[in-house]
Amino acid sequence: MIKVLIYLRLFFNSKDGGEGRNPDWATMDPISSAQDIPRCELCETATVHSYCDFCHVNLCKPCIGDHISDGYDKHKIVPFNERRSTLIYSRCEIHPHKNCDFQCEDCGNIFVCSSCTASKQHKGHNFVEVTEVYNAKKEVIKKDTKDLENHIAPTYEEIALDLENQLASLDGGYEKITTTMSKQGEQWHREIDIVVNKMKSELSEIKAKHRDILQKHLNEIKHIQSLIKETLQTIRKIEKSTEVSPTIDYSSKIREFSKLPPKVSLPTFISKPIDREKLYSLFGYITPLSTATEENVLLLDHPNISVRELLDEPMLVTTIQTGYEQLYNVTCQNEDRIWTCGETNDIKCFNIKGSLLQTIKTKSEEPPSAIAVNSDGNLLYCDWTDGTVNKVKNGKIEELIRLPEWTPDKLCVTSTGDLQVAMYSDDGTQSKVVCYSGSTEKQTFQLDDKCKPLYSGNRNIKYITENRNHDICVADRKAGAVVVVNQDGKLRWRYTGHPSATKNKPFEPYGITTDSQCRILTADSDNHCIHILDQNGQFLRYIDNCNLRDPYGLCVDNTDNLFVCEYFKGKVKKIKYLK
Repeated sequence: MIKVLIYLRLFFNSKDGGEGRNPDWATMDPISSAQDIPRCELCETATVHSYCDFCHVNLCKPCIGDHISDGYDKHKIVPFNERRSTLIYSRCEIHPHKNCDFQCEDCGNIFVCSSCTASKQHKGHNFVEVTEVYNAKKEVIKKDTKDLENHIAPTYEEIALDLENQLASLDGGYEKITTTMSKQGEQWHREIDIVVNKMKSELSEIKAKHRDILQKHLNEIKHIQSLIKETLQTIRKIEKSTEVSPTIDYSSKIREFSKLPPKVSLPTFISKPIDREKLYSLFGYITPLSTATEENVLLLDHPNISVRELLDEPMLVTTIQTGYEQLYNVTCQNEDRIWTCGETNDIKCFNIKGSLLQTIKTKSEEPPSAIAVNSDGNLLYCDWTDGTVNKVKNGKIEELIRLPEWTPDKLCVTSTGDLQVAMYSDDGTQSKVVCYSGSTEKQTFQLDDKCKPLYSGNRNIKYITENRNHDICVADRKAGAVVVVNQDGKLRWRYTGHPSATKNKPFEPYGITTDSQCRILTADSDNHCIHILDQNGQFLRYIDNCNLRDPYGLCVDNTDNLFVCEYFKGKVKKIKYLK
């Protein structure tokens, strides 16, 4: 009977004829009929009962026997409501009758079966279950899909729209600058005309360059958008699949897509007072296009961070008297627990009201060279006397890292919970930064692409911090520079100070920290101020009010409050500098 129905259905569907030639019952799709109740895909009439998890076919009870009658041994029949729950494993090449349930870590993560694990070839090797790798990769795919859909693709859409708007308003912006320049030029007499014309020519060249850069960025963004769409299609297909090999072979492109193009801002015209002897230089100058030489990075861990602008005038909120005669370091996550250290071996913890909450004595009689707080709220400190990095947990001191032939100088905790430790060799001739996961060394930053030292080789202090874009920022006092490398250790830029008529002493940075906007703040102790830079090393402004004297160690809490150590006064100042 079933065969007859199928024949009739095929017969009527194959006819070309007038209206009414094909009755409703013949043209109706049995799989989607009866209010879309799932139907068997073999007979196409009976209600589905089971599912072949290998062939991905709906089956009724009578058709199960027909489906598996081909002798193919990979059929996996499961209840319909448990469909797509069975993993499809690769068959072992050596033992074809067995599935590859493991990967051998010592053989390049090749797939092996249980018999292989007991063979001489893999004796003593480490194995990991394929299901663990599969489930971990599925989580990565799930997260990548979410990141691409919710953060990366929308961000690129916003950038593309912004670039199109910039291109549309480019002429108007440059016309405003030209008008400003012309008005300034009209105040000068005939001798200024040549200066105005020369600067207009410069501006036209910058405008042409600006247009080319914006168009190039727009083209790149649209190309990447198409790649993102392709990637989403691919990973959605993998996400729905239960095949092991394609899933495990999946390679995340999140890091590649997280690298955003540099931003290009409109130049400004800055006028100067009239002085005929220095006519050209004092008339003003056009700022160059602020195009970063390195890629910006999309902060997937903090997608909802709002833009916060700098205050016109930073404000002193409160002052904490620590009791130290020389105050070195301050660190905190919030204002409830503010850790400090100075010239003694006491590490003191205060609240924002200045009340002493806790005192930790280090193992040695000497002061710690650095302190930090990890994500669990535990205190970490460097002991330069025995070359160790230690953790204080429940009042007890645990040794985390011991450095032979090197001395730990400063440290910071990264966004992933790793430790970045700045250190110098015991003979004082070399300096480097080492990243640790627990007590295991992961990465070392010491030389640039030309095999030249990134940092000055000496025992001088080098404060360190990680920026939100994962750059590693080091304040190299002896070199008179802030040295910034990316997470791969490639040198991005060096900042050696900003010209100032009032800051007369050489730039020697001490403390360094970063905020939620990827801005970098570093203490210029000898000039009694703090420099604020953007993530590409461009100077933004000073903090030189709040009666700052000898600023030393710095930190920023979770809400972008700045805490500053005053070295000789032994005070910690809380400063609000963002709107």
